[in-house]
Amino acid sequence: MSEALHLTGPVLLGPEEVAGQAWVLDGRLTFQRPPGASTTRLDGWVLPGLVDAHCHVGIGPHGRVEDEVSRTQALADRDAGALLLRDAGSASQTRWMDEVEDLPRIVRAGRHLARTRRYLRGLAHEIEPQDLVEHVRVEARRGDGWVKLVGDWIDRATGDLAPCWPADVLAAGVAAAHELGARVTVHQFGEDGVEDLLAAGVDGIEHGTGLGPELLPRLAAAGVAVVPTLVNIATFPGIADRGEPKFPAYAAHMRALHARRYDTVAALHAAGVPVFAGTDAGSVLPHGLVVDELHELTAAGLSRTAALDAGAWAARRWLGHPGLVEGASADLLVVDGDPRADLAVLRDPRVVLRGRVVAGARPLA
Repeated sequence: MSEALHLTGPVLLGPEEVAGQAWVLDGRLTFQRPPGASTTRLDGWVLPGLVDAHCHVGIGPHGRVEDEVSRTQALADRDAGALLLRDAGSASQTRWMDEVEDLPRIVRAGRHLARTRRYLRGLAHEIEPQDLVEHVRVEARRGDGWVKLVGDWIDRATGDLAPCWPADVLAAGVAAAHELGARVTVHQFGEDGVEDLLAAGVDGIEHGTGLGPELLPRLAAAGVAVVPTLVNIATFPGIADRGEPKFPAYAAHMRALHARRYDTVAALHAAGVPVFAGTDAGSVLPHGLVVDELHELTAAGLSRTAALDAGAWAARRWLGHPGLVEGASADLLVVDGDPRADLAVLRDPRVVLRGRVVAGARPLA
């Protein structure tokens, strides 16, 4: 006889759409009671597994890490409720994880592409402009439909943030990715260079602390998504303190970007720019911070429901992965209250991945 999990609900199919109950049979979600199956109850509010739309599985402070460390990182995300990860650049090959049933699903962007000596050491392919298109093609084939560029970083000659790529080279790189069916997202802290990103037709901007109000209608019209990584932006004052002795202009700039971070995100959301939850876990920050990021989005003025949408239903659609629909893989969370009313219930989820309870297990009825 088949055995099914009975999700007694409520089941959050979307921000406002609620089903009464559901079942998990053979790893798949169904809203029809499986005939003849024995059932085990799993009581509580049900929502899709969360999305960390910007993290880095397989890297640490000094670059690539061993596979067992990569696994530990992914497990930390899973146990925090993030069952779909967009890996926004990694020096490690993590394709082996796709065959491991208890690890989150990963959408990869290959390895970062940065200018020589213009990024954190050991993380990126550091190249010069004449090599960008060739490397974009390689990473587009290596990833899962995304390429990650480092758009700006400190220029030690000028002592402040500056764009990394000439506008024509950037446009050629984006076009090469699009020809191969890949989307392009770009690390961008400052204001300078954003016009070039929009002209090149990028699909996403990471961090986006320098996105001013004059750009918002264009970002919204183009559907350029922004992943603010507010838990990472919280580190800007410390970065500024360390950089100030040599680069005071850079330090002042980073503090200013940090000071207006919430206003920037609030304006993006109000203008209709797609905003998604991402933590930038990996080289500096630990994994497992997705709920912290949801709280940060509410600190920036998003409602709890809007923040949850940015890390669940809308984020899954954006990455091409289903939520709670008939026949989908049962990648979901069961929590003790309505997360739209209280995000704190997400701190203690029961995690169902590929139809199995893999974390947060409690006695089942």
